[in-house]
Amino acid sequence: MATFLYKIGRLAFRRRRIVALIWVALLAAAIGGASTASSPPDDDFALPGTQAQKAFDLLEERFPGANAEGATARMVFRAPTGEKITAAENKAAVQEARKELSGGQAAGVSDPFVKNSGAISKDGSIAYASVTYKVPAQEITDKTREGIKDAAKDARATGLTVETGGDALLVEPEMGNAEIIGIGVAAVVLILTFGSLIAAGLPLITALIGVMIGISSITALGATLGLSANTTTLAMMIGLAVGIDYALFIASRYRAELTEGREREEAAGRAVGTAGSAVVFAGLTVVIALVGLSVVNIPVLTKMGMAAAGTVVIAVLVALTLVPAALGMVGKRIFGRRVRKANPATGVPPAADAEGQRPKAGARWASFVLRRPILVLVTAVLALGTLALPVGAMKLGLPDEGNQPEKTTQRKAYDMLSDGFGAGFNGPLMAVADLKGADDPEAAAAEIQKRLQKVDGVVAVSPAQPNKKQWDAADTATLTAIPKYGPSDARTEDIVRDIRDQSDAIEKKTGATLLVTGATAVAIDFSQVMNDALVPYLALVVGLAFVLLMLVFRSVLVPLKAALGFLLSVLAALGSVVAVFQWGWLAGLLGVEQTGPIMSMMPIFMIGVIFGLAMDYEVFLVTRMREAYVHGEKPGQAIVSGFRLGARVVSAAGVIMISVFAGFIGSSESMIKMMGFGLAIAILFDAFVVRMAIVPAVLALLGHRAWWLPRWLDRVLPNVDVEGEKLNKELRLDKEAVATVPPPREPERTGV
Repeated sequence: MATFLYKIGRLAFRRRRIVALIWVALLAAAIGGASTASSPPDDDFALPGTQAQKAFDLLEERFPGANAEGATARMVFRAPTGEKITAAENKAAVQEARKELSGGQAAGVSDPFVKNSGAISKDGSIAYASVTYKVPAQEITDKTREGIKDAAKDARATGLTVETGGDALLVEPEMGNAEIIGIGVAAVVLILTFGSLIAAGLPLITALIGVMIGISSITALGATLGLSANTTTLAMMIGLAVGIDYALFIASRYRAELTEGREREEAAGRAVGTAGSAVVFAGLTVVIALVGLSVVNIPVLTKMGMAAAGTVVIAVLVALTLVPAALGMVGKRIFGRRVRKANPATGVPPAADAEGQRPKAGARWASFVLRRPILVLVTAVLALGTLALPVGAMKLGLPDEGNQPEKTTQRKAYDMLSDGFGAGFNGPLMAVADLKGADDPEAAAAEIQKRLQKVDGVVAVSPAQPNKKQWDAADTATLTAIPKYGPSDARTEDIVRDIRDQSDAIEKKTGATLLVTGATAVAIDFSQVMNDALVPYLALVVGLAFVLLMLVFRSVLVPLKAALGFLLSVLAALGSVVAVFQWGWLAGLLGVEQTGPIMSMMPIFMIGVIFGLAMDYEVFLVTRMREAYVHGEKPGQAIVSGFRLGARVVSAAGVIMISVFAGFIGSSESMIKMMGFGLAIAILFDAFVVRMAIVPAVLALLGHRAWWLPRWLDRVLPNVDVEGEKLNKELRLDKEAVATVPPPREPERTGV
């Protein structure tokens, strides 16, 4: 592979203008396709195979007039102290608010004062009106949202306390500042790493080109492949981070080759042949982790993973072709002005002053680890193990309005409803009865209602609502059960299970089938799907990456150490997430206004993303060690060489990645804040504790055994030559062949 990539690097360097024009043309085509594409579809959240999804599908089939995906809002009114909401003035204010909420995108507004509506609290102080809309939450206009706010404001002017909840108020969080912060920090790190504005700008520009092509392609294909606008979030986050890192690794290797005295085209070829090989395999590990999200069997996650994987592939191709082309364009400016002034003839620093040749911090740290490997290993493992302890208390769930900051109107409405109607009122359970097999549909529905009322923890059950006016023609009915506890309470999950356990007995007695759905049931099923998929996903991703790393390092123990180190770092990161977002430690410092359960997809999401990125650092750092070992250095000396040549660049890449993810911590959306923190802290642990401390300590203890591979396995596995041993051999033979060719003979003089 190294030889093939070497040729690509030289070709891209030599034909740099053509290569640059090709990428510009691809960018223009992608942007053009995105600008002319139809609007992307909304997220079609589905949980195939779960009872909640089966119930939704049944409702969509049997209740065609109902819009299950339509947005909802709920306006909650509280009378002044000592008054009833049913008093004439208060009632008039509520009815006026209902009138303002009607029309436009609203399909209907409930009247809390209708007899037996159940929308007035027992003490008569609180009432609510539910609004259903004709369109999903993503299509609610700003005008409609402003109308909701104005209606609440006018009702407050009469003396009522009015708050509003529901997904109709949801607004897509602004994500732009996160990328700006990450790019800004990345620029500073690159300037400090390279000492040149031109060299620092090169990885940024090439990464942005790759990300823009990826995002524009996703937008262009959105309607065709069913990719929503939210699909681009992960692709942008990952594409930007790996794009900068991959360009950084190749540009840094190119500078190192120049300082060894090689011509520019040859340096570009060698940089792509060696560092480019590491880029290819690092990219493959990321792609495996992202594509592996399809194992979870949730369409939204599958699409996000596939789209992000496509963006990573583009980042790899950019690094292998556009980066060497750009290196050819910048010429001597790849080094800073001070270096060029000191060496005006070549513009390259002498080998003695070359980056990575002097005993810098990386080499000194590696030497320290070699002297105290057990101390470093035990300290790092104990530190990460301690941080991982909170994982044992992790509670998974989906955030609801009860997790919103206390100052928001959604949270205030949630609390008012809990005060007036009980904690479980905010998480009603929808029971869907399939009556096709029942001889008497009405009697079957009555039996289901009776059984649900007897379930421990259910405080109220609404009468069954058939899908036909006459019970004899009905084949489906819905009932609403109100649990005693809140949506995120573990006891509510037990209630859902108890209700579902009634299904077999109900079907045996009445012939009807009972399904339970609703937001609370969906959250429970979603968490269960995540838990069930965790082990298969981890086995698939780690297993494939293990084989890939065996190809790269020609070793069994190095990939095993890489996988175990990753698990340690991701567990420590999840423990930190639990400590901050569930327990509230340092919550104020990070702007976490409300603690609660950890988002259900967080463990799998972190495993997928962090595993791919962690293997990047493993490949880039250990490949340098492997290269030195293959070229004759002793194991300890190879570790120092690997750190001397790669630690600074890997550290810079880690800081860039952390800054990109940390930018999302400032988001007002709790889920985005949690993901940003989790990914940033995981990279911190993996890049600077696992790869910089545990890896050299383990390799120092293993010595030559680190690079052991059974002979039979060595014969079976193809040699991909990531360290460039075959490439160096071929180039050396070519050089010797050229040196042995006699010079051309002078033409004989004829005297004419």
